[in-house]
Amino acid sequence: MNFIAVIILITIIVDFVLSGLADILNLKGLKTELPESFKGYYDADSYRKSQEYLRVNTKFGWITSSFNMLLILIFWFGKGFPVLDQWVRSWNFEYIMTGLLYIGLLLLFKAILSLPFSIYSTFVIEERFGFNKTKWSTFIMDIIKGFLLSVLLGAPLLSGILAFFEYAGANAWLYCWIAVAIFMLVIQFIAPTWIMPLFNKFNPIEDGDLKNAIMSYARSIKFSLENVFVMDGSKRSAKSNAFFTGFGKHKRIVLFDTLIKQHTVNELVAVLAHEMGHFKKKHILQRILIGVIQMGIMFFLLSIFVSYQGLFDAFYMDQKSVYAGLIFFSMLYSPIEFFTGILMQMLSRKNEYEADRFAVETTQDPKSMADALKKLSVNNLSNLIPHPFYVFLNYSHPPVLERIKEIKVEGGRWKVEGLRLKVE
Repeated sequence: MNFIAVIILITIIVDFVLSGLADILNLKGLKTELPESFKGYYDADSYRKSQEYLRVNTKFGWITSSFNMLLILIFWFGKGFPVLDQWVRSWNFEYIMTGLLYIGLLLLFKAILSLPFSIYSTFVIEERFGFNKTKWSTFIMDIIKGFLLSVLLGAPLLSGILAFFEYAGANAWLYCWIAVAIFMLVIQFIAPTWIMPLFNKFNPIEDGDLKNAIMSYARSIKFSLENVFVMDGSKRSAKSNAFFTGFGKHKRIVLFDTLIKQHTVNELVAVLAHEMGHFKKKHILQRILIGVIQMGIMFFLLSIFVSYQGLFDAFYMDQKSVYAGLIFFSMLYSPIEFFTGILMQMLSRKNEYEADRFAVETTQDPKSMADALKKLSVNNLSNLIPHPFYVFLNYSHPPVLERIKEIKVEGGRWKVEGLRLKVE
């Protein structure tokens, strides 16, 4: 085992241990007493149910992560990578097709072994807690559509990356960076109108009080909005959400149908104000730019290691190839990805506070914002008091109680100061 193998092995183990430690601390931090701000929203039985939901998912997560780690280690030290490489090479396809088959078979193998866990999570755990609405036909069609999209979109992109690194010389990483960045932007534009409708129905919101309130608010902040769409989230789950996607004429603000059923008009406007806040504060553009920069760094490092013999020795590979190098480099890159992921989540949590602040300032309705957050947490059985270390590792949003603390509702006339609200 060489130095690179040691680094990758330590990374896998450390990630597993840290995640497990965070889970344990998270479970130990559960309190039977309901937080004061949620009294009247949670009853005792529902609150106990939310904590049981966390326990069940955490324990199932341990089983899943343990299985995945063992699978990687067994395949790695059982010399599965070179065995598969020799098998694929024996078919005597041209280079790029050989690379597509090698990576495709690895992904297919992992997907098949992960399928029982996905089935159990959907049809046992989510069913037990009243969330699952997915029919078997929908579940199967989702898998088929996902596979076809991977082939239609992923295969050409991967072919281009393999071709650049095989034939384009020293500047291959730069060409890959430009090509993949353009691909990402194109996907951002076409996803709302071409890809997402393959999985869900998106209908323009019906005329009425809700639409009038949303359009009026959008005009008040000079937000260009032709329509708001309602997604049939209830097709798969009773959980609710809202999101913003796309750019220009293709941008969409989407409400789950479950969200509309569970909230008042003012609360829904507050939720959408939060989503529009992300756009107005340029959080979406910020995330894309950071992603593009990270991608450039990753491709540059890949260009250094993709032909480095030590990387292939770590996985018992005698023959070097770009396609195998991509897989091995992704495992070597994981320590960097771990730390950048933590930084991105810290930035995301900051942005969520900013979007909350934007919503409160522009709607002048802090109570509706706070009520919306509370109802979302209750309806989704969210953990109200996650451990700080768990939040540090896993949360892209601040804990709900921290967000609500920034929205003090005491009546009177409101003046916004920072993230605090004071009564005049």
